Amino acid sequence: MIRGLYTGASGMAAQQHRLDALSNNLANVNTTGYKRDTSVQKAFPELLIRRMSDDGVKTFPFGSIDVSPVVGKVGTGVEHNETYTVFTQGSLKQTENDFDLALEGKGFFAIETPQGERYTRNGSFHMTDQGMLVTKEGLPVLGENGPITIKKNNFVVDQYGRVWQNAEYADDEDRLVSMEENEWNDLEMVDTLKVAEFDRARHLKKQGSSLWMATEESGAAEIAREEARPKVRQGFLETSNVNPVTEMVQMIEVNRAYEANQRVIHTEDGMLDKLINQAVRL
Repeated sequence: MIRGLYTGASGMAAQQHRLDALSNNLANVNTTGYKRDTSVQKAFPELLIRRMSDDGVKTFPFGSIDVSPVVGKVGTGVEHNETYTVFTQGSLKQTENDFDLALEGKGFFAIETPQGERYTRNGSFHMTDQGMLVTKEGLPVLGENGPITIKKNNFVVDQYGRVWQNAEYADDEDRLVSMEENEWNDLEMVDTLKVAEFDRARHLKKQGSSLWMATEESGAAEIAREEARPKVRQGFLETSNVNPVTEMVQMIEVNRAYEANQRVIHTEDGMLDKLINQAVRL
């Protein structure tokens, strides 16, 4: 009976971790660049069931046999092992906003924060009054030479992450330029977006606001080069890789499994209560 109570309790705890991950995924189904979390469970060691009517080893001239053989196994429950992030590519949505950038392939935009360098797949950027490219929280987007400073309607980003501007309008800060009049005659490169990659990206730690932090397990960030470098798409955003239908189906499964474990505990508790009452009467 105690084993049944323990098994049911561990099963409920494991399902609670699954529910937390699924709920967070559904809450971020519309978050740009969000990567879904998956809760992984593992089973406790199984108990071997032996035949109890016999005992020991029987010997005969040709050898010996175990007269108490294993006749089956019984599980002892499951536990939460880890929650890890699935970094599959989300679909690209065209926005026609020059400040929206998406990565097609593995990698992360590098962001400067007060706590150090952080990484994101959310390319919904903006420009400050000083012309700095920043996240929606106002954190600078990094190029390979530092924060990127640009001028509205006077920059383009190619698929290699190189940021170009028309030198004709670059020096005059007061000269406003429209996309219609910009003929891009005198292109000069401002910088190249710093796109980071990791040996073990699954060990990156989420920090909220679509940011990840490098850990000892993930390894230090390295600038993606050549074939390993993802393509940069200007005027696009990467949607989350959450499938809401799949997440809802799994949430229903979790609720049913949780209720089943709850019924196990209730039944075992009732049986234990009867046993104690009978022992008291005796």
